[in-house]
This record gives sequence, C-alpha cells and structure tokens, in this order.
Amino acid sequence: MLNTQTWEHFQIHPEEAQALDRDCTTLSRHVLQQLNSFSPDAQDISALMSRIALAGKLIARRLTRAGLLEDALGFTGTVNVQGESVKKMDIYSNDVFISVFKQSGLVCRLASEEMEKPYYIPENCPVGRYTLLYDPLDGSSNLDTNLNVGSIFSIRQQEGNDEDESAQDLLQNGRKQIGAGYILYGPSTMLVYSIGTGVHAFTLDPSLGEFIQANENIKIPEHGPIYSVNEGNFWQWDESMRDYIRYVHRHEGYTARYGGALVGDLHRILYQGGVFLYPGTVKKPEGKLRLLYESAPMAYLIEQAGGRASTGTEEILDVVAEKLHQRTPLIIGSKEDVALVESFIKEQKRISQV
Repeated sequence: MLNTQTWEHFQIHPEEAQALDRDCTTLSRHVLQQLNSFSPDAQDISALMSRIALAGKLIARRLTRAGLLEDALGFTGTVNVQGESVKKMDIYSNDVFISVFKQSGLVCRLASEEMEKPYYIPENCPVGRYTLLYDPLDGSSNLDTNLNVGSIFSIRQQEGNDEDESAQDLLQNGRKQIGAGYILYGPSTMLVYSIGTGVHAFTLDPSLGEFIQANENIKIPEHGPIYSVNEGNFWQWDESMRDYIRYVHRHEGYTARYGGALVGDLHRILYQGGVFLYPGTVKKPEGKLRLLYESAPMAYLIEQAGGRASTGTEEILDVVAEKLHQRTPLIIGSKEDVALVESFIKEQKRISQV
C-alpha cells in the first residue's frame, strides 16, 4: 500500500491539472464548449471545424514533403479566375477542401478564390445548410523558397436557392459570417478560429494527429510596433499611403515585417500588435485581396480579438460584396494603428477638397 507521503507525491498540483486540461482540449471539444450546447446546430459547427482541421492536416502533410515529391511545387501553366498564375499546390489544396467536404453532409456549397463559381454538393443540400468560403493556399508564391503559407476560411449560413449558381446570398456584408479563421503552415501547424466567442489558437500535435489548444481568448494589443506592407509598391500608392510610410520611417518604435503571405503576417500582428496594409494603387484602387475569401474572414477574426479592419474609409465587415471575386484594400490590426493610417487618408481627402 502507498503511505500518505507516497500518495501526496503522486497527487497532481492545481497548475499541473490546469495544464493537463488544456493539453486534452481538442478543437472539436473546444467548439462545443464555446457554444455551450450539444444541440444539432452546435454539433454541426463542431463537425465542420473538424473537417476544416482535417483539410489542414492533409495540406500540412503534403507541404512537409513538397520538396521530395514530383510535381508538388511549381506552376501548372494555367491562370485562375483572378488572372493569376496557378501553383500546383493551389490546385492540390483546393481539391483537398472539396474532397473533405464532399461526403460530409455538412455544407451545401463551397466557394473558393480558385473557382469561378461555387462548387455545389446537391446530396448535402437538404441537411447541410452552410457555405464554406476559403482561400485554399494563401501566399503560395512563398512555396518554392520554403516560407510560410496558410489557408483562410469563412463559414456562412446557406440562404440562397440550392440551384442558384450566382450565389447571390453570399453578396452580403461580413457580419453575416458565423465563423472564420486560418491555418498557418510554419514551424508548427496552427489553426486559429472564432465563432463569435473570441479568438482561439490550436497547434497540431503530429503524434496525436489532433489540434490541441494553445491559446484561448487572444487579445490583440491596442498598439504595436509592426507595420507589414510591400513597400516595393510605394510609388504606385496615392499620397496618403506614402505619407504614412514616411511617418513610420521618421518615428522610433516601428519595425517593418512583411513575408508575402497574409496569414503569416497577420498571425504575428495578432500576437504582437501593429498593422497590416494592402492598399489599392492609383491604377487599381480596388486593391488585390479578395473580400469574401481573405479580407472579410480576417476582419471577423481580428474584430473578435479586439482589433479593427478597414478599407481606409469603411469598416471591412460593413462592405457589401457586389460579386463573388470582389477585391478590396485592407488595413487591419491594432485599433490605434488602423486609426493612424486612416488619419492620413482623411487628411489627404481634406487637402484635396480645399
């Protein structure tokens, strides 16, 4: 028998118990906890997140071996609906999402920046009243140099006619999202999500094959030192953006960090604070990033963390899409830093009206 002293030796201290509880919190369990329900709707959202996680695992596995596999890297020789050259991993990642959800019974429709029209799954439509919008592989230009990339996703309630290929019900503002997040493929694979109850991060444990809770209720700092923007476009911006860059160059406390992938750049800002910018140019004021697949999901997430996302003149989540592949300028991050960028835009507008 164990004596009292021996038994006390084996007892778990409170802080150890808390760590064990965290380490045992899987993504699907956490979603149900956040919804505080085991209703059919809550179970559907939990299952949907588990499917997104599965897609992330499959893509992560492919990426870790991409340099060893034939035909994993490089271009396909085709262009997508955006007129951009398509990488082989773009196609693979898009196919993964389709395959994962095709027989899930969870979503009626998938919409991706790689597809001109939504992908309908008729057999799911009677029961799967959700639409998943996604960028299957954000930052794929980083692939051939082994830098980080990501996937972005957004969940919306199915409202349109099942046979309506125009998907008009998706042309609503970003506040209609019921969940959003991203998967970051880096030194570790992380899934960060929100379903309207804060922002939570999970790290993939390869030994378990599970996403395990890493951080809960993440809050972005009110102000941060990072500004993330492709300064190679400096002379293509209007004067307000150039004035902002001149400002951060002349003031202490700012650090430039830009990696060429929205997921990686914004992940850093989520934890450390600052601002990510992808403004429009004089020739293309609409910008480059897609509203439904990139800007709106990230805006939803950042607002849940206490930050802001703006076009420069309007909140991103208030922008009503006019077409599925609409582009938008994006200023996103800490509240104070987004407001500072907006102040330069307002000042330039005031000067132009004088």
